[in-house]
Amino acid sequence: MNIILLEGLPSYVWVILLVAALVLGAAIVVLLFHFVPALKAKRAQAQADKILREAEQKAQQIERTAQSEAKQLTNESRQQAQNEARQIKAEAQAEKNKLDAREELIDRRDEALLIKERDLDKKNESLTNRLAEVEKKSKILDEKTEAIIAELEKVSGMSTKEAHDEIMARVESKMSSEIAIYIKNQEDEAKATAQAKATELLSLACAKYAQEVVTERTVSVVSLPNDEMKGRIIGREGRNIRIIESTLGVDLVIDDTPEVITVSCFDPIRREIARKTLEILVKDGRIQPGRIEEVAAKCKRDLEAETQKFGEEAAFRLGLPKINRELLGQLGRLKYRTSYGQNVLDHSIEVAYLCGIMAAELGLNQNMARRAGLLHDIGKAIDFEQEGSHVQLGSQLAKKCGEPEIVINAIESHHGDVEPKSLIAHLVIAADTLSAARPGSRSETLETYVKRVEQLETIAKGFDGVQQAFAMQAGREVRVMVIPEKVTDADAVKLALEIREKIENEMTYPGTIKVSVIREYRAVETAK
Repeated sequence: MNIILLEGLPSYVWVILLVAALVLGAAIVVLLFHFVPALKAKRAQAQADKILREAEQKAQQIERTAQSEAKQLTNESRQQAQNEARQIKAEAQAEKNKLDAREELIDRRDEALLIKERDLDKKNESLTNRLAEVEKKSKILDEKTEAIIAELEKVSGMSTKEAHDEIMARVESKMSSEIAIYIKNQEDEAKATAQAKATELLSLACAKYAQEVVTERTVSVVSLPNDEMKGRIIGREGRNIRIIESTLGVDLVIDDTPEVITVSCFDPIRREIARKTLEILVKDGRIQPGRIEEVAAKCKRDLEAETQKFGEEAAFRLGLPKINRELLGQLGRLKYRTSYGQNVLDHSIEVAYLCGIMAAELGLNQNMARRAGLLHDIGKAIDFEQEGSHVQLGSQLAKKCGEPEIVINAIESHHGDVEPKSLIAHLVIAADTLSAARPGSRSETLETYVKRVEQLETIAKGFDGVQQAFAMQAGREVRVMVIPEKVTDADAVKLALEIREKIENEMTYPGTIKVSVIREYRAVETAK
């Protein structure tokens, strides 16, 4: 019925009712927004008050705990400080006791020193008195001695200086004979041990290393297929031979010898390059200026590679690592270098082996000994190109390549230019002499041999008392005959030493020279 009544209302009434409902709803919403935060704030305030009360209670509890702990810590610190103070006081007392004891000991020492000082003063006084007495007696003795000397001079008719000279002359004459005998005895004793040991060592080294006798020389002859090739090598108006000689730095000797051309040059490397170049040109047949220069450049590069290979092979055979590459290249050049007909590279390898064997017997560094032996003649690889002896050039090259000081000294001393500073340097000298002196290792011209033998005899004959001198065993020994009336047995020992020293200082020779002084006295009578 109410619904029906409402449906009968006019439209403006509906509008008023709707507006009133909206106002009522807005009022309810406003009231809600106003009272809800207030309720929340009240609840939050209550919770905050509760938290504050709890915090105050905890703070009071923490404060009471902290006060209790602080009081306990204070008590502990006070107790620890008291303990430390007692300990420090005890230590101080102990140090004081030590100082007191030391002071007492020093006082006792002072008293003992005072007593010793008084004793020394007494002894000094006593010594001074005795010294005065000695000086007085010495003065009296000097006066008596002067008087005796004056009396002796008057009796003998000689002054003190003349008597002194006479006595010294007699002593010198007597001691000269004794010194010579002592030298001979010492030499005999040294030779009995050193000679046996050296002979054993060298024999062992030779037995452990067997090297064939080297008699080869660098080849300097080029064979031709026929004599017509000589004309092609000479070329039109000598053009080809001039290019070959100027490019390679050699002289070509073309004579009447059939099918042979001789290459002449003081430098073995250039001579070898020229030989290989000519062999290639002869085999190829194209002999013209451009081709000559091309082949010569190729042969030079090939030879450099070969020399490097030879040096590396030599070091590998000896088991020597870490040798400078430039040094190995120079070492390989020794393959084309000869000395008295002996190939220098083979000689260097032989010396290296001998040094290593002897170093092993003596307990020395074998690698260092082999290294020094291999490089001792390295200067001969460049002595045709630079000024100076092969010893100087080898030393400079070794220093440049960073070789050890032992190796450098061995290079410098193997011909006696400087003093050997190590046992390895002495081994290099011995091995070098052994390699050069064995039969067939080196050849020597007749003229050089005759001059050396004549010089050996001349040196021996130049000494006073020498009657004859003969060079024996191809110059390896000189026998000196002396006049027995002028030279005694003791003088013969001194004469052998003097001849040996003069030979060492004035002559250059391979191996060693034995000096034998012979004194023979013959008493001859004729029965009639």
